[in-house]
Amino acid sequence: MQVDGIIEGTLKLEKGLIVSRSGSIKGEIWADKIIVNGQIEGVCRANAIEILDKGVVSGSIYCDNLSIDRGGKFFGTTHPAETQHVVEFTPKGKTDIKKAEQPAGEKKPAEQKMKKAQ
Repeated sequence: MQVDGIIEGTLKLEKGLIVSRSGSIKGEIWADKIIVNGQIEGVCRANAIEILDKGVVSGSIYCDNLSIDRGGKFFGTTHPAETQHVVEFTPKGKTDIKKAEQPAGEKKPAEQKMKKAQ
């Protein structure tokens, strides 16, 4: 998605976001990758964020892959990406069922049976 105008609100995207030189976003953004050559004010959560030479970001960034070109500006705080992926893709028709993780120290049922047999 490319933004050439003004957006106020929340954006949740599965793919990338490009904020062009004339673009401005105020709000909260979730995306796989964000490229900024315009202005963003708010919270950005992404797998990768690039602030280009005319880009300005003010607010909080949650990302492990941040780059700022010479001339780009960032005012705010950075945080590591959250423990879950920002965007997860699953093939159509297939659902991804995640098993609950066991707390540290608890043994799986198969491990308990093997321990008893020994």
